[in-house]
Amino acid sequence: MIVTFWPIWTVDIVGSILMIIFSFLCLKIVRSLRRRDPSNVIWTYLLRVCFGLAGFAVSRSAGHILKQILLLSGHGSTWDVIRPFSGAVNSFMFVLVASVTLFFERIWKIYRQVSTDKQALQAAHEELMFLNQNLEELVRERSEALALSEKKYRRIFEVSRDMILVVNKEGLIVDLNPARCQMLGFDGAAGSPQGRDLRSFFCREEEWRGLQNTLDNAGFVLNAEVDLCRLDGTRMRSLLSGSVDDQPSEKERTIHLLVKDIEQRRLMQEQMAQADRLASIGQLSSGIAHEINNPLSIILGYSQLLLRQASPETERHQDLKTIEKHVRHCKSIVEDLLSFARRSEPKKETVNLNQAIDDVLSFIHRNSDNDKIEIRKEYDPQIPPLFLDEKKIKQVLINLIMNARHAVGKTGVIRLSTAFAPSTREVTINVSDDGYGIEAKNLSRIFNPFFTTKPTGEGTGLGLSVSYGIIKKHGGDILVESKPGEGSVFTVVLPVASEHPEISP
Repeated sequence: MIVTFWPIWTVDIVGSILMIIFSFLCLKIVRSLRRRDPSNVIWTYLLRVCFGLAGFAVSRSAGHILKQILLLSGHGSTWDVIRPFSGAVNSFMFVLVASVTLFFERIWKIYRQVSTDKQALQAAHEELMFLNQNLEELVRERSEALALSEKKYRRIFEVSRDMILVVNKEGLIVDLNPARCQMLGFDGAAGSPQGRDLRSFFCREEEWRGLQNTLDNAGFVLNAEVDLCRLDGTRMRSLLSGSVDDQPSEKERTIHLLVKDIEQRRLMQEQMAQADRLASIGQLSSGIAHEINNPLSIILGYSQLLLRQASPETERHQDLKTIEKHVRHCKSIVEDLLSFARRSEPKKETVNLNQAIDDVLSFIHRNSDNDKIEIRKEYDPQIPPLFLDEKKIKQVLINLIMNARHAVGKTGVIRLSTAFAPSTREVTINVSDDGYGIEAKNLSRIFNPFFTTKPTGEGTGLGLSVSYGIIKKHGGDILVESKPGEGSVFTVVLPVASEHPEISP
């Protein structure tokens, strides 16, 4: 009996002790694993299972060891009392381990769902990061393209030689290109037209109302010719185009306008029309002059014959002298008409222009009694010799200088200047005065035959017409600038030939 008992006792005692040791070793290993990865739910589960198993091992092993000790010591009745409690503790610990295992299944499902959601979130995060990086790059590229486009069109807006306006619905100028502020007469000192009513720059109210009606009905206006008033009150013929902008990007309804200055084009058209008129008048004048010249020659011849027979002291002689004087005046007018209408080429020779002007001034000084007029000269010494009809050019200079003397009256200043432009190979002669000037309404008519502002009997109105024809035959041009109260400037432009023939000695 004793021999068979000790192996059982040894196995029971040793097995109980080993169970306790192994359970705590397992607990130690799982705790170290959990410390390495606290977020891993597997290690949490195993830790709890190991705690339950360690408790179960302790309670069961302690019961077995206590049982063997009591049986060996002869206190079997005491064990009978303790055994139900030991079995209850063992059962509780076993139930605890089982409950951990049962609850872990739910925890594992949740963990799996959380892991799946985490992976999905990670993938979504990576995708968002990718999209964010691409979006930033795309935004950067679009921003650069937008900035480049804005800079390019802003540059076009600022350097445009035409005037670009943005006007709101009340007609106030919201924006305009600074390069063309001077078109309306504004400069740094005069400020800017921005914020002003565009209507105030229209010379005629009906043109503004017509523009508004067209924009309201059609939404745009194309190549409308209007007269705009500059800041100094002068008029500017303009070509206006524009459209209404009702885009949502605009805070309010705006009108975009493009204004072209066609004043020079209008003047050119008037000059072309004037040239046509001059050509027609020239043809008519040529026929009339020839018809009148023959009777005048007969009248002049007979009056001179009668003068030879009349005594100088008689009244008849004075009457014949009067007839001769007025006939010669009529013949002078006829000669001017013939010169205006004649299409013969000028007889050109090499001329020193500055010397020719001095010759004209000497001639005028000898034949004029008005010495209170100051004449200021400013010659360009670099002017090359010109290939001109000297007599005709002197006739033009005499006419311009005499007109200037008439404009300044008894006292005043006449300025004569010459200049040479190598780039265009042109010589300019400026004849300016400080007289009253020419009214704007007369500027386009001063080269018309028989037009004059001088009193009756003091001018025929042919001087500038003949001068215009002479300069045109030389391939040049006559320009005029004048403002009432500020005087006038006549500019003669003559081309310089590439070669000048030498005069034979």
